[in-house]
Amino acid sequence: MGKAARDQSARDRIKAQREAERKKERARRVATMTTAAVVAVAAIGAGWWFAAQSSRPEQTTTALAPITRAADGTVVMAKPGVGKPVVDVYEDFQCPACKALEETSAATLKNLAAEGKAKVVFHTVTIFPQEMNKGVTRGNSVRGAAAARCVPAGPSWMTYHDRLFKEQPPETAEGFALDDLVAWGEDAGITDPNFAACVRNQQHAAAHVSDSDKKLEAAKIEGTPTLKIDGTAVDNNVAFAPAQLRQAILDAAK
Repeated sequence: MGKAARDQSARDRIKAQREAERKKERARRVATMTTAAVVAVAAIGAGWWFAAQSSRPEQTTTALAPITRAADGTVVMAKPGVGKPVVDVYEDFQCPACKALEETSAATLKNLAAEGKAKVVFHTVTIFPQEMNKGVTRGNSVRGAAAARCVPAGPSWMTYHDRLFKEQPPETAEGFALDDLVAWGEDAGITDPNFAACVRNQQHAAAHVSDSDKKLEAAKIEGTPTLKIDGTAVDNNVAFAPAQLRQAILDAAK
């Protein structure tokens, strides 16, 4: 083989070697980018999974903690001897956001109280001004709250409480008709012979409005729902995320 032929053969080998190295490098880059993409997708998927888990409502336990009522209409759900952490719930039966909280995080509060890990205090208030929607919204709120105050303390109160949120009327429509409020009480198993008259006469309406104003001012509540743990307001991003809310309450108990 002549010198020219040997030189050409060497050049061909070098060229082939370089081409092979380029192919290997391209393959390495593709593998790296694919791995990065898989990791990114996995991270995004994990984020979605975590968000979904955090916002997923718990299943309510079948055994509620004892439910009692204070003179101002405040309702306490706690096992005997459980004094903290105290979770204050300020809610309005006409408030759409309160209904959303009920659907999302109410089971968490019930479960923690039943587990003896929290004292949950419900403050039913009327946050809407009289002039809103020509008084319709405020009227709904007061009727619902006054009716709930006619319910004897105990499991039936919670059943009635939950029913009022389920039947929440639109803010622009008159709702919580007295006949309905009485019927829902019967559905809840309320047998108190004074219940129907109490609801129809709106016996506790004036007291509710007075107590509501006092509660809103004392606790500096500007909107509903408002959750507080041992007096500190809970961010809505936590209040509406059952898993995070549970952890925040458990942390407060330490």
